[in-house]
This record gives sequence, structure tokens and C-alpha cells, in this order.
Amino acid sequence: MQRVTVRRDGVVLSCLEGGAGDQVVVLLHGLAGSAAELVPTAEALLPEHHVIVVDQRGHGYSTRRPRDLSRRAYVEDVVAVVAELTSGAPVTIVGQSMGGHTALLVAAGYPELVRRLVLLEGGVGGRDDRGDYPAELGDFFTSWPVPFADVRHAAEFLGDTPIAEAWLRDLDRRPDGLWPRFEPEVMRTAIAAVAARACWDEWQQVKAPTLLVRGEHGIIPAAEVRRMVSLRPDVEQVVVSGAGHDVHLEERDAWVRILRQFLSR
Repeated sequence: MQRVTVRRDGVVLSCLEGGAGDQVVVLLHGLAGSAAELVPTAEALLPEHHVIVVDQRGHGYSTRRPRDLSRRAYVEDVVAVVAELTSGAPVTIVGQSMGGHTALLVAAGYPELVRRLVLLEGGVGGRDDRGDYPAELGDFFTSWPVPFADVRHAAEFLGDTPIAEAWLRDLDRRPDGLWPRFEPEVMRTAIAAVAARACWDEWQQVKAPTLLVRGEHGIIPAAEVRRMVSLRPDVEQVVVSGAGHDVHLEERDAWVRILRQFLSR
């Protein structure tokens, strides 16, 4: 895959792009992630699909401190990427966690742009029974003792979970040490916008065939999923046994199989 850039509203959006098929699949990572963690998913769809993996604003190689961190800004970024890198035909949008929330809003606001929608451990947002999770996540990212001297020191702090290993692989090497490819305060503000309200109206506006993929031990509340399905009975859902929130990293083969089956219909 090659790295390409799209510029919009003073922000540089870095993307990985590959394949040349007629079907376009846009992949969106979650909070504090990057396109890199979705490369294995993308590669499993090549070469028969044209795949675009976006570093969302504030993440990866995209603009690190964007001025606008609203949900609208993230949605318009995806619209700009699709407009510049595709022929304009409807695309499949696949989003994990916060990326799923972005994908949902794109599908609701631009139905002509979205052929299919896949939410991987993604929901409608809001807080419900999850407490003040933006503050908790912000505090966690702020607690990182950066810069890390080397990968070993980073691993000692972050651990060896699949998401920790993804962060380790993606560390930014600078003269003074290793840094994450995001700023804690940017993450706090970005996820606070997701938590600000539950987008039930937008969920009901989605017309594209939709697949919900959840981890058996994921974080999307069961009550939220039940309401999502009750409001849109046509939605398919799959629960991946043994997986948590980062299904694409924890049970990659199962995730890829489910995604490919959905895309092949």
C-alpha cells in the first residue's frame, strides 16, 4: 500500500491506499489508533478491492493538533477523502470504535456516498452507563511517561495486549525518544464529542445495509445494541467469541472472514 495525502480545511489527512477493484472500502481506526493497525485488514481485501485506510485528524501521520475536533470535522474529512481518491461511486465504510461512530454519521449524512456500513465495536455514542469515559481516557493517555527511552521501556509501561503492541509498533521515533502518534488533550477532546450525545436520529437515517460486529467481551453496552437492532431490524450482527474491544487485533482471522463474507454479497 502507498501513503497518499488529502488536504482539507488546513488539515493534512494521511491515508494508505492500495488495490484497484471496482469496490471501494474505506477503513477508519478508533481513538488513539492509526491506519497502521488496520493494514492487515486492508491487505486481506487486496487486490480485488480498492482499499483506503485513513489516519483520522489528530492521529497517525495526519495533522497532530487540528483546530477543529468536532464530529462534523471528522465526517467531512471522510467525505473529502472519498471525493479525491475514488471515482465517486458509493463506498463501503468500515469503522472501529470512534471510527465506527464517524462512519455511522457519514452514512446518515451522505446516503448517496455509502453503499454498505460496518461498525466494529461501534455504537451511537453518548455516555449512558459508561460514566465520564472521555476524562478517564484522557487521564490514561496523559499518564504515559513519555518520551520512552526505547521500545523495552515502552513495553514495560504499556504491556503486551494487542492494542499495546499496536501502539508500540507505531511509536514516533524522535531524537529525545519514542512518542505516541497523538496528543492526550486531542484524544480527550475528540472522544468528548462522541460522548456528548447519543446519535439515535442519525442511526435511524442510515439506509445502507449495515453489519454490527462486536467482541464477546467488548465495551458497547448490551442495552444500546438491543435498541440499535430494534430500531433497524434489518441490521445484521455478529459476536466474535473471545474478543474484546479490539476485535481486529485480537481475533484478526475471524474478523477478516466476517468482513469478507459481508462484502461478497
